[in-house]
Amino acid sequence: MQRLLRSVLASFWFMLLALPVLGIKLNTVERTLTWRLDRIFALGAGIFFLACIWDWCFSRKAKGQPLVALPPGSKAAQQVAAFARHPLFATASLIALGVALIAMPLVTSFYQTNIMISAMLYIMLALGLNIVVGLAGQLVLGYVAFYAIGAYSYGLLHQFFGWGFWTCLPVGGILAVLFGLALGFPVLRLRGDYLAIVTLGFGEIVRLTLQNWSSLTGGPRGISDIPRPTLPGVEMDIAQSTTYIYYLVLLAVIITIVVVSRLKNSRVGLALQALREDEIACEAMGVDITRVKLSAFALGSCWAGFAGVIFAAKTTYINPSSFTFMESAMILSMVVLGGMGSITGVVIAALILILAPEYLRAFSEYRMLLFGLVMTLMMIFRPQGLISGERRRYRISALHTGEKS
Repeated sequence: MQRLLRSVLASFWFMLLALPVLGIKLNTVERTLTWRLDRIFALGAGIFFLACIWDWCFSRKAKGQPLVALPPGSKAAQQVAAFARHPLFATASLIALGVALIAMPLVTSFYQTNIMISAMLYIMLALGLNIVVGLAGQLVLGYVAFYAIGAYSYGLLHQFFGWGFWTCLPVGGILAVLFGLALGFPVLRLRGDYLAIVTLGFGEIVRLTLQNWSSLTGGPRGISDIPRPTLPGVEMDIAQSTTYIYYLVLLAVIITIVVVSRLKNSRVGLALQALREDEIACEAMGVDITRVKLSAFALGSCWAGFAGVIFAAKTTYINPSSFTFMESAMILSMVVLGGMGSITGVVIAALILILAPEYLRAFSEYRMLLFGLVMTLMMIFRPQGLISGERRRYRISALHTGEKS
């Protein structure tokens, strides 16, 4: 009963606050006023339903119960768990996903292929930031600066020296690494909010430099006529070139996932995770904090540089407005939403945050509202992200009873 009363009260307040905005239409020409009470009552019904669900979820969370769970001893739960753990399930899922991704540009439109390229570029960026934030625990808010460095390296090198895409791709990554190391040295002793502020300032410095150095970067005009990557001796139209870039980005995403997953379980990756858990204890155990932090900045910025070169080749035009703080915030949201340190979670979050706005253009006026609502719900009910990063656990086996010391 109390739950219903709270839901009715929430619905009433929403209806009262929305009445001047949604319930009244003024015609200043004819000086008439039209009431739209049907919208207010529909809003009230929706808020009442959502408030009931909200209160029910909170009550289960307060009791420590999962929102959705099968009975642990039921036959259905055992079958689902056994099927999910079976190796054939993972293999079949990967094969099906690979076939779908390979066939996608052949069976879908140019628009679908284009937005999928953007989504995969953000997967690369999110996985690169996941090294710094998710594995090393270093809060970076200016990550888009390395993205811009990679994009402008291709644009400027082609404009002044005529270099091609395949020559600029490694150069863009190397330049991003150098700038990452240049940022890493001054912030070695910073952590938390102070590190975030410094990296945010670095991102703005790079953007303002690109915007004001008109003689080199073109200023607000940017750089145009950047060539797309092509095969030697093959002429491609826009559709064929986009398909080629799609497969190129797909290969880059696969390489990124493999490298990051191997890095996570390597000696460097374990040092990064130790740094994230406790910096003082990590240093006390003999880990070189300076080298580990610089490695995190270098590895994370490297992938942003590669993604920037591909982005410049995809759009054929770049300017400073493409590398604002909102891009850094969006990439960081992918890492947090997916689960810091989790590769699968970050990939899923990147796809959701990039593809969902494109497929919800009918609700373009409410996209940011829905985005904020989703992030709020995630922080309340799933603060560890969609898929929490796996943590290593060590267990010391009991000594055999008959073993002699």
